[in-house]
Amino acid sequence: MLTNNKNVLNWVDEMVALTKPDKVVWIDGSKEQLDEIRKQSVESGEMIKLNEEKLPNCYLHRTLPNDVARVEHRTFICTRNKEDAGPTNNWEDPQVMYKKLGEMFDGVMKGRTMYVIPYLMGPVGSEFSKVGFEITDSNYVVLNMDIMTRMGKDAIDQLGETSNDFVRGLHSKADIDEEKRYICQFPEDNTIWSINSAYGGNVLLGKKCFALRIASFQGKNEGWMAEHMLILGIENPQGEVKYICAAFPSACGKTNLAMLIPPEVYKKAGYKVWCVGDDISWLRQGPDGRLWAINPENGFFGVAPGTNLKSNPNALHSTEEGTIFTNVALNLDTNTVWWEGLDKNPPTNAINWKGEKWDCTDGSKGAHPNSRFTAPARNCPCISKEFNNPQGVPISAIVFGGRRAKTAPLVYQSRDWNHGVFVGSIMASETTAAATGAVGVVRRDPMAMLPFCGYHMADYFQHWIDMGQKLGDKAPKIFNVNWFRTDDEGNFIWPGFGDNLRVLSWILDRCEGKVDAVETPIGFGPKVEDINIDGLSIDETTVANLLNVDKELWKEEVGGIHEFYGKFGDRLPKELIAELQTLENNLE
Repeated sequence: MLTNNKNVLNWVDEMVALTKPDKVVWIDGSKEQLDEIRKQSVESGEMIKLNEEKLPNCYLHRTLPNDVARVEHRTFICTRNKEDAGPTNNWEDPQVMYKKLGEMFDGVMKGRTMYVIPYLMGPVGSEFSKVGFEITDSNYVVLNMDIMTRMGKDAIDQLGETSNDFVRGLHSKADIDEEKRYICQFPEDNTIWSINSAYGGNVLLGKKCFALRIASFQGKNEGWMAEHMLILGIENPQGEVKYICAAFPSACGKTNLAMLIPPEVYKKAGYKVWCVGDDISWLRQGPDGRLWAINPENGFFGVAPGTNLKSNPNALHSTEEGTIFTNVALNLDTNTVWWEGLDKNPPTNAINWKGEKWDCTDGSKGAHPNSRFTAPARNCPCISKEFNNPQGVPISAIVFGGRRAKTAPLVYQSRDWNHGVFVGSIMASETTAAATGAVGVVRRDPMAMLPFCGYHMADYFQHWIDMGQKLGDKAPKIFNVNWFRTDDEGNFIWPGFGDNLRVLSWILDRCEGKVDAVETPIGFGPKVEDINIDGLSIDETTVANLLNVDKELWKEEVGGIHEFYGKFGDRLPKELIAELQTLENNLE
């Protein structure tokens, strides 16, 4: 037993009585204990130890083919009133779900070891940080939670002997039956239950389940924000660092932006970029009135395919030690890993992600398209020295973005905070050929939080508006970017990757009042000459094209916004209705 906290002990006793494990192990986070669990995992065949010279302390894990991604349709927000979950979440009555899952959890750990994992989301000693406990029968979960969170004694110390403010997570692999797979959040009870999955996004309960779905609800009630945002520091040649939070739907280059490498012209001038977080931000008002952010996580749970020395060298270097790879290919000649897009040399003697002998010439994939790496943040070459700062970092700008071929310009600034909330609420991406279904369909994903908001999305918009009132003139400026404008042949016009720093520089110049802007129907755009294109093969005419606002396309967009807003009925904040009206007027 690691704690005398009666609230924790009583809850653990209840879960033991429910799941009936053979053995209960409290995870203290010590190297000895974790090494023993790694050893067991290799002996049982659950994990494969990789080449110690090339990938020290790294392991390969495979999930079942029916269990390779987050499952939105099996993910529920269980609130007492259905209305409080809202139209964008799957809802179920908590009593119904506790009963249903309670029957599935009854005796599920017979013959297995139950692990009790105390973990901390956020830096040690930070008032931002929150404690969770995850009970699981999975070695994989224990070892991943060690990378992704501050696990063990630090969490116990932060909670103290009397507090009841911790998130209760219960997980069992059970039979990994996809028909009985449930990931349920009970925000009013600070509780998460997950069963019949062994895939990271469904079972590492500190990640999306706690750090976004539960935390977004906590933030609304406690006056802070949990957001699906990277945190990035940009250091200028004078050594001053300014911080940006940015939200993007998947497949829009979020991790690449979080670990951006400055283009040559900026590098030579002395610019540096620091990663504070690649996925989740918790933001609250600091004593100085500004908005401050921490990254609640301690590692990266990144998508492997496409990660390489060109697309994201910092992410790749992060995986070189102490990493768990999931569902990638195994190179038998070198006992290392490989995935599509890593390099042009697929291994000829290999095992694919399903554990089968793999022939790289037969057109099949060696790694699953959603294969992952769980890597310690400390490995990242550009990790910020503020990463563990209990105060977090002060945020100058909030950036929203999506993938739009024609509609959204390269960058524009909102007129004020409420207009910025409107810009975030209408965020959208067009589907690509990578997703099943029609190409070019507009999918709305407000603030990139659609799958992760733990309560009614209209109330979430209202919370943003309330935060703006609290912050007043100290609020960060809000912007929208679109790296994905295409020409008539469908080629991307903007180079992207490291060159996105050119746009972020304009954003920071705007925050500091160093440059003027041009008023457009949708917000403030840059003057063409204020986007630095030194060293690029595009000219000012191309930049003007990238910044152009097509009124006819935006009139079509207004129709889509009306349709989306219609879902929220009377709960939609009146401020957003007014912003939509302003947009319509501006387009006339």
